[in-house]
Amino acid sequence: MDSTVNGSGRSIDIELGGQEVITIDLGDLDPNPEDVLDLLKEGQCKVSVWTRLASEYWRRNYLEAAETIAHAAIDSLTANGAVASSPPIYALLANIQLAYARIAPKVVLADAKEDRLTGMRTKEDYYREAAQYLNAGERAAAEGGEGVGGTLAFLTRGIHQLATRSMDDALRSFEGVLAEKPTNIVALLGKARILYARRNYMQALKLFQQVLQLNPSCIPDPRIGIGLCLWAMDHKAKAKAAWQRSLEVNPSEWSAQLLLGLESINSSKTGTPNEAERAQAFLVGTKYIEAAFKANQKSAAAASALCELFLRKGNLKRALKLAERTIQFADTLTLLTEGNLRAARVLHAEGSLKEATKYYTTATEGQPKHILGAIGMAQMQMLNGMSHSNLTSLVTEWLTRSTGEIPAAIHTLDILIQPPNPQRSVDATVMLAALRAHPRPGMSTADADQEKARARELFDRAIKMLEHDDLRSNGSCISSRAASTTMDDLDMQVEIARLWQEESTERTLRALREALRISEINGEVDPRLLNNLGALQHMEGNLETAQTMYETALTKAPSIGGDSGEAMSTSILYNLARVYEDNGDLVMAKEAYDKLLARHPEYVDAKIRQAHMLANLNLANEAHELLKQALATHSSNLNLRAYYTAFLIQNNLSKFAKDFVFATLKDHDRHDVYSLCAAAWILYNQSRENRDPKGLEERRRGFQRAVEAYHKALQLDSLCAVAAQGLAIATAEDALGALSGSASASAADDAQRRMANARDALDIFAKIRESVSDGCVYVNIGHCYYVRDEFDRAIESYETASVRYYNGHNTSVLLYLCRSWYAKASKEQSFPSMNTALKYAQMALHIQPSDKAILYNIAMIQQKATELLFGLPPVKRSLRELELAIAQAVHAQRLFGSLAADPSPLVPYSKELADQRRKYGESMLRRGDEHLASQQAFEAEAQARLDAARQRRQEEKMRLEAAEHARMEELRLQAEKLAEERRIAREQALEWTREVQMESDEERERKAKRASKKMKTEVDSGEEAANGGEPKKKRKGKIKRVNDQGDENEQLFSDEDADKPAKKRSAKKRVVRDDDEQETGGAPRKKQYKSKEYISDTDDEMS
Repeated sequence: MDSTVNGSGRSIDIELGGQEVITIDLGDLDPNPEDVLDLLKEGQCKVSVWTRLASEYWRRNYLEAAETIAHAAIDSLTANGAVASSPPIYALLANIQLAYARIAPKVVLADAKEDRLTGMRTKEDYYREAAQYLNAGERAAAEGGEGVGGTLAFLTRGIHQLATRSMDDALRSFEGVLAEKPTNIVALLGKARILYARRNYMQALKLFQQVLQLNPSCIPDPRIGIGLCLWAMDHKAKAKAAWQRSLEVNPSEWSAQLLLGLESINSSKTGTPNEAERAQAFLVGTKYIEAAFKANQKSAAAASALCELFLRKGNLKRALKLAERTIQFADTLTLLTEGNLRAARVLHAEGSLKEATKYYTTATEGQPKHILGAIGMAQMQMLNGMSHSNLTSLVTEWLTRSTGEIPAAIHTLDILIQPPNPQRSVDATVMLAALRAHPRPGMSTADADQEKARARELFDRAIKMLEHDDLRSNGSCISSRAASTTMDDLDMQVEIARLWQEESTERTLRALREALRISEINGEVDPRLLNNLGALQHMEGNLETAQTMYETALTKAPSIGGDSGEAMSTSILYNLARVYEDNGDLVMAKEAYDKLLARHPEYVDAKIRQAHMLANLNLANEAHELLKQALATHSSNLNLRAYYTAFLIQNNLSKFAKDFVFATLKDHDRHDVYSLCAAAWILYNQSRENRDPKGLEERRRGFQRAVEAYHKALQLDSLCAVAAQGLAIATAEDALGALSGSASASAADDAQRRMANARDALDIFAKIRESVSDGCVYVNIGHCYYVRDEFDRAIESYETASVRYYNGHNTSVLLYLCRSWYAKASKEQSFPSMNTALKYAQMALHIQPSDKAILYNIAMIQQKATELLFGLPPVKRSLRELELAIAQAVHAQRLFGSLAADPSPLVPYSKELADQRRKYGESMLRRGDEHLASQQAFEAEAQARLDAARQRRQEEKMRLEAAEHARMEELRLQAEKLAEERRIAREQALEWTREVQMESDEERERKAKRASKKMKTEVDSGEEAANGGEPKKKRKGKIKRVNDQGDENEQLFSDEDADKPAKKRSAKKRVVRDDDEQETGGAPRKKQYKSKEYISDTDDEMS
């Protein structure tokens, strides 16, 4: 029996016993192959017939029928003893299993909610069976003695290895086929896919193009691979064209539809800014993706893309089914991760946090650096333990409602953005910053500060990334809009401002301004933002700006409504009153305080400010009464008690202040830092002013109690600068030592201890200066430098305090400056420094003209200045200074006389000392005329010496000027002589040039005539030509060309001969010889006839 295949290729002839032939039409096959199998078995057909018929069933997608036919073929061949012919059948069976695997799930979810595939076999099952068939085919071939090779076996094995991701083995299999047949389509496609997977896009592209050239109708379409390679190489327009052409050739090709759909959706995000065009592109992409999924519902890529569309529409049920389909059919890690993420997002939106956490965990385990996976996982960790969730809540709201697993969320996001392989994600960075910005339970203060610093750093990084993205977008609407959306996050800007409020006023102000801008864009300006901005401007001294913001905020506060609105209005009104007060508008400030107290009589701070305004107006009694009224109703208000203590101290009611502050510590709060510092200050000053020799023990005990109070205040608040400064003062003054009356070993030891104490105090004051902006800190620093005899640095500190903080109107600081300059002048014996000290004393007297102590100091400085000058040698003083000092001493005499005769019983100086100073001044002034005379004589002698030296210098200068004038005149004459000689030489050279030119012209005419005459008598003889016929004509042409170059070259040649008188004939020869040298490259003229080169050239020209 035999069987043949019809030549048309669409039918098979099966020959049964005898002459009976049955033809099977391949175009009209019965899905049930039982009848055909009977015919094939009865006809004992060849393997090619079995495989052709099974392949036709496979092509029509009747895989079960094809598999049945292949198994029947194996049985038939085995029964007929033709097992050696069965390898192609086994290869066919392996390919059928691979075809099954392509539409089989990778995994089957046991707990799938929507896409249940229970009972379906997985890809691994089919791959395993395919491998078994391949091995069986190899065994059959080996048993039949045909070997295990062959193109079909290699191709099938390569396809199986490619499907199971054994890329290296698959590449070897395909290259083995291509080594024998370089144009094998299947091997080329397989190798191209492997190169693409390895990101060798250029080589993969060449192979796909080769397949297209060999078979333009190839299925699968190589145009798909061409487009993928072009897209990976950033040739997106060409990639799209390739996919469009693929769809034209194969309208039912689902992969082309999917890729075109994804391309359209991407272009709707990053393409034209026209809203209508973007919407149209998105719609086209949606249709393509739906068509692709309809054509192949087992495609994980199509299911994933369609799932995202349903997620956006809010169709969570369909989205979950497609996400589960993606997970079950995904054959790459990327698709599997995307499927898990989308399933998690759906379940997250439905509120199924436990199931969502499971999918997020699976996604992050597969790809730990996946941005959406990490963010989703962090959200789940934050929501853990909460009874419900609100997806629109911000991170700060989550933190205020529940702590959840915040550390775990921080760890998840840290892994995402930290090396190795850090991911660049603005959303993750902002989210992590917000998480770190809030303290967590059990966190120490130091750890909380460190977390805030990291949060500030992360916010800065996020803002820089947004600015960079905005620059790179270059008009890309979606990129710019995404960056703008994050930058316009009001809550993020408020959070940034909160983080910087204790670190940088400038950064806080910048963030709040940005928040205000966003609020204005949204059309709902939050009065709290205006109030905070106004407070910052108020603190910076921008009172007008602050007032405007407070007023605007006050008008918008009622829009909040309820108790919050009233509380906000109250706070803003108080701030507005404060800015009126600081701006000097006391009437408006009083009205604002009165209005505030009318609405809220219990607002104690407003009463305190009213009392303060009265105290500044020297209405101390009225202020005292107002404070008493406030204390009657709010006696336990520590702020009120603190201000009342300060009020009593400022009004010199120290005893009442002491009793009041100790009552505060005893009856209200013994740990009140302000009261402790006030008590320490009172005790310290009382002990310092206690000069009673009998009360040394009481004085020492007072200093001890003051130091203990300061120390306790620092224990309660380690950042209390007032307590630190009090202890620094006690250290500098040695309050527990010499100041308290303790005996010192010696004066040297006392001085050494004083220097050491001042150094220690300076270290403390330097730290206080960084946190407290007050003039007293600089004054204390100046005191320490003064004790250490560092007068220049003391003066610098006092000047800073006077100019920066007191505007030069603080009498004490001016006197400190006076004292420092006086000490500096005494140490350096400097009259200018003494005058500077006098200037500061006079400034202090101008502020307090009735202070007689200042008058005494002025008289003392004037007398001391005169004494200082009298003690200096004449060379270190001037007559003018001496006259000024004597005049000041005379004025000091009058001052000492009036001070000594002052009838007041109590004066801040000793009248006896004043009278002694007056008498000393009289004796000193008696020597004034003597000093004046000696100074005049010294200065006259010095002036004479100076005049003589000046005269000698002037004479020397005049002598040098005369010598220089003579030298310049000589140089001028020489230059004129040289110029005349050059003019004469130039005229001679021109004359010689004209003569040479005339001689050259005559020579050329004579040579031309001789050449003409010889040309008429010459015969065609090479010998005669070499003797001077044509070469002379050639030289003539050369001479003419040289002359045509212009007069410049002619003068150049003539100048060479101009220096030596030569005969006329020699000049002619010179011109001709120069031309010959140009023609022959410098060869001597008389040897031209020996050069073969010139002989041959001449022959050519004559021939």
